[in-house]
Amino acid sequence: MQQPAEENHDLTQNHLGKVQALLDSGTFRQLRGVLNSLRPVEIARLLASSPPPSRNVLWKLVDKDAAGEIIEELPEDLRAHFLRDMDAEALAELTEGLDTDDVVDILQQLPEQVMQEVLEAMTDQDRQRVETVLEYDEDTAGGLMNTDTITVRPRFSLDVVLRYLRRHEELPPSTDSLIVVNRKDDYLGLLPLSTLLTKDPATTVREVMVTKENAIPADMPDREVARLFEQHDWVSAPVVNEQGKLLGRITIDDVVDVIRENADHSLMSMAGLNEDQDTFATVMSTIPRRAVWLGINLLTAILASAVIDLFKDTIDKVAVLAVLMPIIASMGGIAGSQTLTVIIRGMASGHIGPNNMNWLLSRELRVGLANGLLWGLLLAAFAAWWKADLLLGGILGIALIINLIMGAFAGALLPAFLKSIKIDPALAGGVTLTTITDVVGYVSFLGLATWFYG
Repeated sequence: MQQPAEENHDLTQNHLGKVQALLDSGTFRQLRGVLNSLRPVEIARLLASSPPPSRNVLWKLVDKDAAGEIIEELPEDLRAHFLRDMDAEALAELTEGLDTDDVVDILQQLPEQVMQEVLEAMTDQDRQRVETVLEYDEDTAGGLMNTDTITVRPRFSLDVVLRYLRRHEELPPSTDSLIVVNRKDDYLGLLPLSTLLTKDPATTVREVMVTKENAIPADMPDREVARLFEQHDWVSAPVVNEQGKLLGRITIDDVVDVIRENADHSLMSMAGLNEDQDTFATVMSTIPRRAVWLGINLLTAILASAVIDLFKDTIDKVAVLAVLMPIIASMGGIAGSQTLTVIIRGMASGHIGPNNMNWLLSRELRVGLANGLLWGLLLAAFAAWWKADLLLGGILGIALIINLIMGAFAGALLPAFLKSIKIDPALAGGVTLTTITDVVGYVSFLGLATWFYG
C-alpha cells in the first residue's frame, strides 16, 4: 500500500505531465481551467516542481483570489521570487483572509520599506495583529503564533459560552479548546470543547477549566515548542508574554512546518546547503551556494595533503604506503560520521545534555575501540598476507584502531563545541570531522611507518 507522501508525489507528477503538455501545445485557456481546479497546496507543489520558465507562466494564470494561500505553501526561495515583483497594494490584497502568522511569514521576506507600505495599506485591526507577531523573532513561539483566538471568562456558565459560540460563523482552524482569561487578558486556563459539550450547561467555566496546562512563553525557541507539542500531543496551545497576558495561540500545522524545516535543515546542512534552496534554482544562483563549501573542503584537503607531504621520504622508500593510507582516513571518517549523526540527532531532540554527555562519550569510545580492534586485526591480517609484510600489517592495524577511537571522540564532542561557539553542528560538523580523521589517520599511519621503517 502506498504511503500518503508517495501518493502526493505521484499526483503532483500527473498534474505536472498534463500542465506541461498544455504548455507545449499553447492552449492557455484550458491550462488556466486545469490549474485553478486544483487546491492551493496542489498548485504550490506544481509550481515548486516546475522549471523556472514554466512556473512564471503558470503563476500568471493562477486565480488571484487563491494567490495568497498558494504563496504561503511555497518554499521560501520560490515565495520570495514571486513577491519580489509585487507592489505594496498587490501584496496587501494578497494577504487578505490569511492567518496572521502566514501574513507575517510573507512580510518578513520583504524589504523594510515595502513591509511598511504593506502595513499601511492594511486595516487598523489587521495591522495591529500583524505588528504584535512581528515584534518576535520568527524562530520563537511569538513568531509562530496566530492572534485569531476565542476567549471566555471564568464566571460564565457553559450554556452562555455555547450561545456565544453559535454567534460565530465558524471557529478558527484547529480549535480544540477555548482560552480562559480575565478582564485584563491574563491567561487562566483552557476549556476543552469536549468538556464544553459533555458537562452540565449550568456549570461555570471556572469549575471545569483546565489549569494544569501552562501557556507557552512568547520567547520560547520554536524547536522547544515542537518538542512540547510532541510530548503532550497538543493540537493547539496559548502563547503569553512575560506578564502572563494572552497574545495568541500556536496550532499543530505551524508545528509540523517547524519539524519539516528542521529536518530539511539537518539534511541539507550536511552538504553545506540552505534548506530553503529551490530545487529548480538557476545555475547562477546555485553556483555561489555550492562554491563556498567546496572552497572550504578544498582548504581542508590541502591541509591533509600537507600532512602527507611531511612523510614523502617514507612514502618514497615504502611506496605501498600510498596505496594503503586512504583506508585509514576513510574508516575513521565513517566511524566519526556515525557518532556525529547520533549526537546531533540527540541534541536536536533534546535527549542530550551536560548530565548524560559523559556516558555517551564513554560509550562511543568503547564502541570505537571495539570496532578498531575488530577491523584493525582483520585489516592487519589482510595487509600482511597481501604484501607479505607482517610489520606493515601491524602498523596498518594500530593506525586504524587509533583513528576509529579518534573518530568516535571527535564525533561525540564536536557538536557541543561548535554549538558553544555559535556554529551550526549540522552545517560545519561533517567538514570539521573529516579534516580531523584525515589528519589523524595520515599522521598515525605514516608516523608509525616512519618510526619502524626509518
